[in-house]
Amino acid sequence: MPDSIHAGEVLASRYRLDDLLAESEGGRFWRAHDSVLHRHVAVHLIDRDDPRASSMLEAAREVAPHADPRLLRVLDAEQVDGLCFVVNEWGQGTSLDALLANDGPLQPRRAAWIVSEVADSIALAHDAGLTHGRIVPENVLIDHHGQVRIIGFGVDAALHGLPPGRRTDDLVDVAALLYAALTGKWAGVSPSQLPDAPTDHGAVLRPRRVRAGIPRALDALCDQVINEGREGRVGISADVIAEMLRDYVGDASGMRETQDHPILPPWAPPFAPEQVREAPEEPAAEPTGEATAVVPTGEPTAVVPAADEPGRGPVGRTPGPRADQPTQAGMPVFDDERDDVGWVSARSEAPPPPPPFEERPAKPLFAPDPPEGQPARRPREGATPGGSSSGYWPWEGTSGGTGSHAGQQTGSGSWPAYDTGDVSVPGRSWIRLALLIGLCLLVALAALAAYQLGRGDGDEQTTETPSSPVTTAAPTPFPDVTGKDFDPQGTDGQVENSELVPLALDGNAATSWYTSSYDQQLGPAGLKTGVGLVLDLGRTRGVRKVEVATLGGPTSLSIFVTGQAPAGVAELTPVGTATGNGTLTVDLDEAVSGRFVTVWLTALPQLDGTYRGTIADVVVSG
Repeated sequence: MPDSIHAGEVLASRYRLDDLLAESEGGRFWRAHDSVLHRHVAVHLIDRDDPRASSMLEAAREVAPHADPRLLRVLDAEQVDGLCFVVNEWGQGTSLDALLANDGPLQPRRAAWIVSEVADSIALAHDAGLTHGRIVPENVLIDHHGQVRIIGFGVDAALHGLPPGRRTDDLVDVAALLYAALTGKWAGVSPSQLPDAPTDHGAVLRPRRVRAGIPRALDALCDQVINEGREGRVGISADVIAEMLRDYVGDASGMRETQDHPILPPWAPPFAPEQVREAPEEPAAEPTGEATAVVPTGEPTAVVPAADEPGRGPVGRTPGPRADQPTQAGMPVFDDERDDVGWVSARSEAPPPPPPFEERPAKPLFAPDPPEGQPARRPREGATPGGSSSGYWPWEGTSGGTGSHAGQQTGSGSWPAYDTGDVSVPGRSWIRLALLIGLCLLVALAALAAYQLGRGDGDEQTTETPSSPVTTAAPTPFPDVTGKDFDPQGTDGQVENSELVPLALDGNAATSWYTSSYDQQLGPAGLKTGVGLVLDLGRTRGVRKVEVATLGGPTSLSIFVTGQAPAGVAELTPVGTATGNGTLTVDLDEAVSGRFVTVWLTALPQLDGTYRGTIADVVVSG
């Protein structure tokens, strides 16, 4: 590998190398930028004369036509200028080894889901005659959408000098991924940065002997595939591993125990109840030569003869009749804290339908015409006689309301005739009230007009005092601001005179922090897009103004405000920019909340043939 290869080099007049991510045994792994499609890509780079170059190119060309959304696709593979390189999609996310290092072992259901996606992808590849060759936690990525992506399919194994066609090793490494996700230890055949799993007399300890609380089904799967695979034989395929893990995650009935016997997955052969036995408690029994096939049950574990026993086993055989299935279990209820699944019992009989709604009788829109010779206002049929007129039709009212009804109930229960000569029309009182209110308003308006005319004719003139404008308090500098240098694109330790950073925050313009000296200007055409400082405000604050006192000549900068300390600026949006000499000020119309303020220098002044930026003082106000 030529020593002159560094950040900023362009491969095949298209791929600009940006960040060196890893270097091992003469091979380098870069994050690069595709100038044609304007996107990030991953580049595996090796010397053209290296004996691994041909196998790396061949692996890339074989896997390129394979369609699987979980793979980071091969985009290009070429030999040019004494170099051999393979270009893959760029994946954003966290690798499984970093996830385990940060959060520790995963919950069983989450671990089973991640590994089921990997196993399903490996099964599709094996069906197409392809192998990955190096399934390790570093090559399994969980992206920002929660999806599983696999890195370096075939190419990574070639870079590490591993032979092609490692089908059995793929199966062992898939089971080892599950082992690692459950325990944080690595038990695969391919080398990984995770700590090795403990062994006993050459056999890898079962996961339940390393960490308590691991479900027996997952424990049995890891124990069988890993220890049998290290002896060169695996009784199940990647398809079966993926199906077992999917059953554990989603189909709880395939992992539970009924009153008679555990429920087996669809590929399992029938067996008699006496074949079910309790799995041994920790410590696990020593490995023996007798192979057993893992059945994903709950507790107790069901063990059936392996695939090499005549007439039994799931691999390469016609499935026998399935065991009797239980009745409908009902609705599953997930408990994330205990990583368990409960069930709400289903009804044995359908519930009775609700009673039909009774339709109320429709009310007439108008009162019925009175009988011949009867008054227009009369009691309702069935109304209770008395002082209240709530039973009268068609208008309701009180005894002193819309009509007069004098008299008492006669002894025979009949009511006297009403005097209909003074029956009030409904709404007439509201009309009168509206007229009265209108008259009052006219009088008030006339009085107001007369008052205004009298003021206009008077000698005294009143000067109206203009209302005071609303003022906003001036931004106040934040105290106790600390900082550090920020050089995420650097390749020499990512250090930019870190010991001088306090001089840019001491309020003394005579002391300053300055960058390294560069032969090229910063920007897309340079080796870096920028360098700068990250200021820590101590807690989340509303930033309204940033003042940066620069020295040496014209300087350009961008300001970023974030809640977390940034690892780079590619995904950030600046809240403001400034260019010029002396003090550069970025005023914000509205306060931007955040704890960290990044001062990112994007263009430096030229000094003695080199480019160097200098900051004498930084003031952040809010």
